[in-house]
Amino acid sequence: MPRFNIALEMDIIAAIITRKGKIMESVKLTEYSHGAGCGCKISPMLLDEILTTTRKNILYPQLLVGHANKDDAAAYDLGNGTSVLSTTDFFMPIVDDAFTFGQIAATNALSDIYAMGGKPLMAISIFGWPIEKLSAEVARAVIDGGRSICEAAGIPLAGGHSIDSPEPIFGLAVTGMVENKNLMQNSNGEENCLIFLTKPLGIGILSTAQKQKKIQEGHIEPAIKAMTTLNKIGAEFAQLEGVVTMTDVTGFGLLGHLVEICEASHVSAKIWFDKVPLLPNVEMYRQLGCIPGGARKNFLSYGSKISQMSQQQREILCDAQTSGGLLVLVKKEGVDVFLDVAKTAGLSLEAIGETIAKSEVAVRVL
Repeated sequence: MPRFNIALEMDIIAAIITRKGKIMESVKLTEYSHGAGCGCKISPMLLDEILTTTRKNILYPQLLVGHANKDDAAAYDLGNGTSVLSTTDFFMPIVDDAFTFGQIAATNALSDIYAMGGKPLMAISIFGWPIEKLSAEVARAVIDGGRSICEAAGIPLAGGHSIDSPEPIFGLAVTGMVENKNLMQNSNGEENCLIFLTKPLGIGILSTAQKQKKIQEGHIEPAIKAMTTLNKIGAEFAQLEGVVTMTDVTGFGLLGHLVEICEASHVSAKIWFDKVPLLPNVEMYRQLGCIPGGARKNFLSYGSKISQMSQQQREILCDAQTSGGLLVLVKKEGVDVFLDVAKTAGLSLEAIGETIAKSEVAVRVL
C-alpha cells in the first residue's frame, strides 16, 4: 500500500490556503469598474428622457404604486389590506473587498422595501462577472456577502441570474409586503413637516477618495459601516401616525430625492445645511477634489429646482450616496413619538429642514 506523508500534505494544504488568501487580498474590485456604487446611476435628467414613451398608458387598478412619482418600489394591491412590494437595485463595486461589496449591494437593494414602509420576504441576485479577469473564488465572496445581509434581514437569497460581463455587477431583486395603511409614497408629503435623515452624507466623496488612492487608513470604515447598516427602522417609522412619507437617499443625492418628494406632493422644502449630518473627514476630502462624477450629473439635472448654493453645499447635498439613510417627513405634532422610536433603535436624530407651501423652487438651502 502507498504511504502518505501527513505532514507534507498538511504543508501543501496550508500553502494553498495562504495562496488563496493572498489572491483575495490582492484583488481590488474598484479597479475593474468605471463607476462606483449608486454613482453609476443614469442622471435624473437623462433617465426622464429614456422613460418617456409614446405607447398608450394602460391602467392597472391593483397597481397602487408604479413609476409615475419615482417611488422606491412598485406596490400591487392584493385586495386584503396588504400589497406586494417589488424592487431591484444593482451596481458596480464601491469598495475593493469582495465580501463587503456584496454586503453593501444587498443592503442598498433591501432599503427600497423599508423605505416604502414594508418588510422584505425574499430576494434573488443579479450578478455580472468578468470571468476572464476575476476568479470564481472572488465571485463567491461577493455572493456570500449578499447572503449574509439577507440572513441579517431574516430572508432567503432564493436564487438569481448571472451573466459574463465586462465589469463586476451585483445586486438584488427583492419582494416584500406592506399593509396598505402604512404604504409610504413620494406623493404623501405635506406642508409643515420636519425632515429627518437617518444616515450621514459623504459616502460618494469618501469612496471617490478611495478610488483616487487618496484615502487615509481608517477613513473609509465609517462609510462602510453606514452602507452595511440595514434601514429596518423604516418599517417601524411607517406605522407612526406622524410619519407621512419616506424615501432612501441614494444615487441622486439628498437634494435629488427630496425634489422627487416635493414635486410629487406639490410642496417645497427648506434644508438647514449646518444641521445635515456628515461622515467624518468628508470636508477634508471634498477640499482635496474627491468629487464623484455623479454629483456633477445630479446638479445638472435638478440644480434649476434648487435655490442658489455655495460650492460646498452643492458638492455635499448632491453627493451620490450608496446605501444611504432614510429621508423622513414627520408632522410636527408627531415628532416626539418619532424621536422616541428612533432613540430606541439607537438613532440620535435632529431635524435637517422642513416642508413649506409650494414656491418658485422645490428646495431652498439655508
